[in-house]
Amino acid sequence: MNPELVRIVDNIARDRNIDRESIFVDLEEAMISAARKHFGEMDSEMVVHIDRSSGEVTAFKDGEQIDIKKLGRIPAQTAKQVMIQKIRADERDSIYAEFVQRKGEIISGSVVRYEGGTLLINLSHRTEAFLPKAEQIMGQTHRPGERIRCMILDVREAPSQVKIILSRTHPDFIRRLFELEVPEIAENIIEIRVLAREAGYRTKVAVASLDDKVDPVGACVGVRGSRIKSIVEELGGEKIDIVRWNESSQVLITNALMPAKVSEIALCFELGRATVVVDEDQLSLAIGKHGQNVRLAARLTGWDIDILTPEEYNQGVERLTNCVKNVQAADDMMVDKLIALGIISVLDLDDVGAGPLIKELNIDADLAEKLVAAAVEEAKQLAAEAKQNQAEKQMAQQTESADNEQ
Repeated sequence: MNPELVRIVDNIARDRNIDRESIFVDLEEAMISAARKHFGEMDSEMVVHIDRSSGEVTAFKDGEQIDIKKLGRIPAQTAKQVMIQKIRADERDSIYAEFVQRKGEIISGSVVRYEGGTLLINLSHRTEAFLPKAEQIMGQTHRPGERIRCMILDVREAPSQVKIILSRTHPDFIRRLFELEVPEIAENIIEIRVLAREAGYRTKVAVASLDDKVDPVGACVGVRGSRIKSIVEELGGEKIDIVRWNESSQVLITNALMPAKVSEIALCFELGRATVVVDEDQLSLAIGKHGQNVRLAARLTGWDIDILTPEEYNQGVERLTNCVKNVQAADDMMVDKLIALGIISVLDLDDVGAGPLIKELNIDADLAEKLVAAAVEEAKQLAAEAKQNQAEKQMAQQTESADNEQ
């Protein structure tokens, strides 16, 4: 009887989350290695068996029973080294098997230290993970011992360890936070259809409700903003816009550009482009700081969004109208038909080409080619005018600068 051995195996299995049977097999193999080294007979048949209940060890060499305890100190050291290596290997396998199944989950850990910009995070007494600089939210710093929540981004097997890569910038980190804070999302009553994120600055989340009685936006915000506030605090103040999902692209774009108010939208399906008209006082809101609002709205909706003021829109349509009128055989309704296709400028007409005009407007190829050719020429003139205006502007700035120096 050797109950002490059984107790040690049970403790190792529990503390390191290793299968109990694997440890017994490792012990048997380690004892076989020690016995071979002791006898110096690598070809001898060595068999070691440990009783899983009593811990009793029986060993045989070429069919004859031997006393494994009398092999001496050097074989014992060999057995110890082999055992340590095998337990470490089993532990790595156990850690990999556990965390590879948890990819995409949020996990909590404590900050250990920074190493060249990478943050080491202790997930448990036996596991450390890495939060690379690229996966950290810009502007946030963390102190040793601080509790931090991250998403498991990747799990890789390395020669000496399992490398667990974490992220706080991945869009799915936001998705998982909403699942934790908003029960309706976890219960699939509310669905996050799509989200777009610029980590540390702003995120737009489009949500829809599968239950007509549940308001998706209100549920995500929470009473007095309690739910969204928890998420914002976790992200260090990152702004989050909750957008009501709609199957209509026009409605979805309008919602995505909030808080700006949209006056008109023209969709060009051929180009995947949405031309959005907003009043002058809404322009800065629609575009956002450094173009952030319109950029995230474009990623959220899947449309390339152009923001124009009514004056810019009218100028584009007027130039298109004059261009079309100069084409022989183009009737008065042609401009309206083009606008209905989302073509509101000569540049759009140039980009679309003749094919879609023939197909969608049911006009002959000759007329379509003439319309596009006229648009190409008008676009060239427009580019030349823009270049001249830019040159004049630079000249004026240089003159003003020279006058100020005098």
